[in-house]
Amino acid sequence: MNKRDFIKSAAVMAGVSAITPFATVSGKNKTPSAAAQQKSKVSLKKALVFGMIQDKGSLTDKFKIARDAGFDGVELNSPTDLSLTDLLQAKRNAGIELPSVINKDHWSKPLSDPDQQIRQQCIESVIKSMHEVKELGGDTVLVVPGVVNEKVSYEQAYITSQSAIRELIPHAEKTGVQIALENVWNNFILSPVEAKRFIDELNHPLVGWYFDIGNVLRYGWPEHWIHTLKSRIMRLHIKEFSRENMNSKGLREGFKVELLEGDNNWPVVMKAVRDTGHKGGWLTAEVPGGDLTHLKKISALMDKIISF
Repeated sequence: MNKRDFIKSAAVMAGVSAITPFATVSGKNKTPSAAAQQKSKVSLKKALVFGMIQDKGSLTDKFKIARDAGFDGVELNSPTDLSLTDLLQAKRNAGIELPSVINKDHWSKPLSDPDQQIRQQCIESVIKSMHEVKELGGDTVLVVPGVVNEKVSYEQAYITSQSAIRELIPHAEKTGVQIALENVWNNFILSPVEAKRFIDELNHPLVGWYFDIGNVLRYGWPEHWIHTLKSRIMRLHIKEFSRENMNSKGLREGFKVELLEGDNNWPVVMKAVRDTGHKGGWLTAEVPGGDLTHLKKISALMDKIISF
């Protein structure tokens, strides 16, 4: 048993990472051949990022809108300026979950920055996010692993960000909170093979991937990433993307398309999720928000995607 497997076994026994298994359709009262033909489903709870809830009401009002729209959870930015006491009260009032948070400092103070003081600020921010999400009842912090630019080379970012993430691992072990690295437009970790290698070199069950399905379409196919990363995927972000918009109107215009109207081949993507036995339990929308009516539409589209 290697180090990763040993720690993973210990973490599971300690209840560090509670996850929702994917469900299969029962073959009871069916012939084996008929049951084999019936497609298994993935059990995914739906969440949305907090900023999508466009309402001027209280926290409870906002969370209730999410709940009424059909969502099970809300993903917050962290460290938050909101009172944790107020968030917990609103969570109870609305009957909603707060399963994960997005660290808000990993862009302005990236883990790959050559300046150790800047990296340390990000490390401290992520640690605070770990404690916040644990107190809120969640178990995952989304972290951008690094940023490559004219001042930071690819190799430098790779080495420096891994070193910073290793500094975070003891805090992940202490809190039981997962560090989920996301594929974003950061000029870094641009292929699924590299993403797999990056995680495997860190070799810890509390470090994995927060896979953003829409972000990949700029330079690849999400189903390829899913098949390569497999159990390394801890969470899923959902958004749509149009390569035609990108090519004809501008790069970020690619995101200006509704779910099911872009270039994601959702039946193929969801088959990949099923085939790899994804157990992250959550599919979180990160798309333009709106009022209750608009959020209900997004929720219904997500239901259709999950059903593929």
